Amino acid sequence: MVGRKIWGGNGLGRKMVGRNIRGGRMGGGNMIRLFHIVIVVLAVAWWPLCVGAGDGRPTGILTALPEEMQVLSQHLKDKRTRTFLGVTFQTGKLQGRKVVLATSGIGKVNAAKTATLLLDRFHPREVIFSGVAGGLNPDLSPGDIVIGTRTAQHDFGKLTEREFEPQTPTPETPLFIEAPEALLRAADRVAARVKFDPILTTRGARTPRVIRGVIITGDVFVASPTKVAELRETFKADAVEMEGAAVALVCWQQRVPCMVIRSISDKADVGAWEDFERFIKMASDNSARFTLELLRVLAEQPVARH
Repeated sequence: MVGRKIWGGNGLGRKMVGRNIRGGRMGGGNMIRLFHIVIVVLAVAWWPLCVGAGDGRPTGILTALPEEMQVLSQHLKDKRTRTFLGVTFQTGKLQGRKVVLATSGIGKVNAAKTATLLLDRFHPREVIFSGVAGGLNPDLSPGDIVIGTRTAQHDFGKLTEREFEPQTPTPETPLFIEAPEALLRAADRVAARVKFDPILTTRGARTPRVIRGVIITGDVFVASPTKVAELRETFKADAVEMEGAAVALVCWQQRVPCMVIRSISDKADVGAWEDFERFIKMASDNSARFTLELLRVLAEQPVARH
């Protein structure tokens, strides 16, 4: 009876609906569909502006060695672990901020693999690579911090009879990967307030310093004054290590903000290995301390995608 009353043979219901549509008035279903379309359009328009700020995604933090991860892992709260392709990731909170931690292992291949898994599985809003490096800048000493304004692969290029020529930049692989300015500004705030333990030297105690600088990456442990001079001249670099530029390139290609932070463990000279063994813990602790303070600053100043 209800059906017949509304949609009966007299066609009253159908006539009324047709009249509403033809008359320019929209029924409830059409209004809802229009509302949904408007919401989708607004979401698409605003998404690039909002992503990365308050969206609940974690900060990814990578190191190459367990010694570099130790302090960070010790401070991690609500810790959980997940393993993908042999790489173990720890999730939880540092300084009240959601994070994902992983140790990649040494070298560019291991670093790129871990960075790729991190981006694919956890979708971080930014990535920080923390650890130690050899000093190329003669003004730097063990324990000092280099905030990487840019990174490059120093062993990626062309080797001729006369010399090594760095890679020719391409749209997919620039020679230098620039760190996002928002992350650099946050690191500057950390540099102004972070406190390091004094380091005892033959000339007395000194306080580690923090500089902005160029960090270069290659699949070799540099322990040669000749190579130091070459790298310094070619790249104007301040520190050399074995993973950072690989991570930065993966992140750059996927438009994820990334910055490399390195604490000096040695001078990359003939005594580099002995100094590395001697200062790795102190340098790792300084890099971790800087990274922890950076997380605190990022919580105050979210970084948008570039």
